[in-house]
Amino acid sequence: MNSELYPLKFYPILKEKIWGGNKLAKQLNKPSNQQNIGESWEISDVEGDTSIVANGRLKGESLKSLLSKYQHALVGDKNYEVFGDKFPLLIKFIDAKQDLSIQLHPNDELAAKRHNSFGKTEMWYVMQADEDANLIVGFNKKITPQEYLKHLEEKTLTEILNFDKVKEGDTYFIEVGRVHAIGAGVMLAEIQQTSDITYRVYDWDRVDAHGNERELHNDLAIDAIDFNMANDYKVNYKSSVNRSNIMVDCPYFKTSLLPIEGTINKINDKDSLFIYMCVDGEVKIETNTVTEILTKGETVLIPASVKDFNIVSKGAKLLEVYV
Repeated sequence: MNSELYPLKFYPILKEKIWGGNKLAKQLNKPSNQQNIGESWEISDVEGDTSIVANGRLKGESLKSLLSKYQHALVGDKNYEVFGDKFPLLIKFIDAKQDLSIQLHPNDELAAKRHNSFGKTEMWYVMQADEDANLIVGFNKKITPQEYLKHLEEKTLTEILNFDKVKEGDTYFIEVGRVHAIGAGVMLAEIQQTSDITYRVYDWDRVDAHGNERELHNDLAIDAIDFNMANDYKVNYKSSVNRSNIMVDCPYFKTSLLPIEGTINKINDKDSLFIYMCVDGEVKIETNTVTEILTKGETVLIPASVKDFNIVSKGAKLLEVYV
């Protein structure tokens, strides 16, 4: 083990949003008195929003500086070869008090050509949902680009969108090119490629305090929508206790649900960093040198050089992510 590295927590980067609420403060203890915090960026290497270490000897260091200093020891050999000094994932908690805009994300090729960015494949794990809250994912029938544009023009887009009523534990895999939106009343954990590229196609005719509508990106979006996608976005997974139950296995990240009762020993043989998001309960993460407590709504990065650690809990649920 690189003796300098240990389980790292970061200060949350809180984002005010026109659609945000107060669940991140009230339910996940994020430090804010604002009434419209929509997102807590837990681990980010997005330009202008780099995470800062909140614990231990490296407190105050940025994720960017850790990457350039520790390289392979932080993210693993293969990941460092592929991504260099760019961190591959963006980890968030999201609270939608109102509906988010109908949107989608470009694939790697389009994002690189247009924005010098990665694409934005992502997944959602619903942590809490008000009664009758829903997510919009994909279309409710086979749609041609021409039909889509006609509905867009006539402001009847919602007639062809698929609305899913959701509850805690529901999990969705949102591939690039899929039209989607988080509905009012949903709080979720989001795991995605490092990218902040979103094409907004409809925003419910909302205006801000100055009477302005938010920008739409329909010219860019029409080339980025995949009209041939299967409706296979809802994720089925097991919930076996003290086991990593695979949810999403894609080229950009692997995510499992890890329910913990008692103590389990984890050996990292994946040549990768690990990220744990605590979505329920509280755990202790113990290495040879440190013990870190993780409560609901907190996130920790286990560097690739930390090969052996214990997770201890009287009852908790973690999302376990590696690349």
